Amino acid sequence: MTRSGAAHFLQYLDARTAKDGVVTCVRLRTRMAGTFDISLDSLAGRSVAPQNVVASDSFANSRQDGATFFLETFGCQMNDHDSEKVAGVLLSRGYRQVESPEAASLVLYNTCSIREKAAQKVFSRLGEYRTKQAAGQVIGVLGCVAQQEGEEIFERAPWVSLVCGSASYRKLPDLLAQIEAGNQRVTGLDTDTDETFETPVTRRDNPWRAYLTIIEGCDKACAYCVVPYTRGPERSRASNAVLKEVRELAELGYSEVQLLGQTVNSYADPSARRMRFSELLLAVADEPGIQRVRFTTSHPRDFGADIVGAIESHPKLCNHVHLPVQSGSTKVLREMVRTYTRAEYLEKIAMLREAKRPIAITTDIIVGFPGETEADFAETLSLLEEVRYDSLFSFKYSPRPNTPSLSMPEAISEEEKSRRLAILQEKQREIQGERNARLVGTTFDVLVSSKSRRENQWSGHSSCHRVVNFTSQERNLLGTYVQVLVTSAGPNSLVGEQVT
Repeated sequence: MTRSGAAHFLQYLDARTAKDGVVTCVRLRTRMAGTFDISLDSLAGRSVAPQNVVASDSFANSRQDGATFFLETFGCQMNDHDSEKVAGVLLSRGYRQVESPEAASLVLYNTCSIREKAAQKVFSRLGEYRTKQAAGQVIGVLGCVAQQEGEEIFERAPWVSLVCGSASYRKLPDLLAQIEAGNQRVTGLDTDTDETFETPVTRRDNPWRAYLTIIEGCDKACAYCVVPYTRGPERSRASNAVLKEVRELAELGYSEVQLLGQTVNSYADPSARRMRFSELLLAVADEPGIQRVRFTTSHPRDFGADIVGAIESHPKLCNHVHLPVQSGSTKVLREMVRTYTRAEYLEKIAMLREAKRPIAITTDIIVGFPGETEADFAETLSLLEEVRYDSLFSFKYSPRPNTPSLSMPEAISEEEKSRRLAILQEKQREIQGERNARLVGTTFDVLVSSKSRRENQWSGHSSCHRVVNFTSQERNLLGTYVQVLVTSAGPNSLVGEQVT
């Protein structure tokens, strides 16, 4: 199904509504086509799995009749997008997605290892499910924890049959075939491969916004970070492949795309075109049908004036940059091996603040890194005051396997880390409240992504990535862009009403 915009798609849904609120549509992705049903509930912001797949690829014939899968995702946007790839591969193979592990013949956990609790949650989930596991069920661990722990997962959880890292999802059909043939322990643990970009089918979970991974892995070697070990070295996707997929998405009616990478602005086009990241941004924004382009996450070292210039020059490039600082102390930044000082980071912020177009800035901060003194923490608080971020993600330092910080002295107690985190978050809450209050009376262009159960209440995001809750008497707004006048504000969202 090709459509020129979300409004046309909603009209199509109105015309094609089938029993139980399900319509059939077609999604094409590179070399394979699949037909599957989407519940209308998913268009109202509720996650409901596709109900059926009829795959055209030959390997679908080898799957077990009645095969079903349950997929739970932990972690970041890249993990979310990886799960879309995994679901697409399984749907094209003839599997049907279900909403509980008890109803599935294949249970998969797509994992994150950036934070300690994420990994603990996965093993806790595996432990909980052991007693519920039905005869013949296959349990698999995917993603970063799979890559990090490897075959040791089989020792900790011998009821697991599949361990597969993110770079091996293209090989899932072969890995599943091995399990179906009776193999009890199957692994896919390659990291240095470009195949991660080109899975045959991607099942999109959002009908208007699509993720695209343009760079995998990381070469930065931050002292606390496990990504180089779980996702491998940096590999960039060829610009022509990126733009081809953007065109396909636009033809399907997607109006917003978000380019992803652990260090997305470190993108280095491996093709003869040798596009810089800023040039790729502009090329994506120039594709017909695309109305918004986002990107995350940027590394300060590779963030230059050319990216700011691109955002200034093209209104389709969202005026929001996520630029993780991690600490306001140069001493701690050096211990973290972040490759910049506080002053150098603030030079990047100055570039953004001086842009002709206002650009929202968000960040990541870690508190309690080994050796962080009270004075170091005070420098982080002062950085918040100086930059005045629009929002931030903040975390307590947690030691990760295979990282240099694991053996660093002067560990901070959990109680002290919790105290510092609470102070930081309260300070940021005050800043966000003040910044949002200044937006009252401003009109934003909002992509409507959900409808409240309350009558005439809708929600969406502005170009600068603020959540906007608003009232409207209109119907069928999902997936459309509307003008909203902000009438009040809180620390975490704006409130307004649609204007014509």
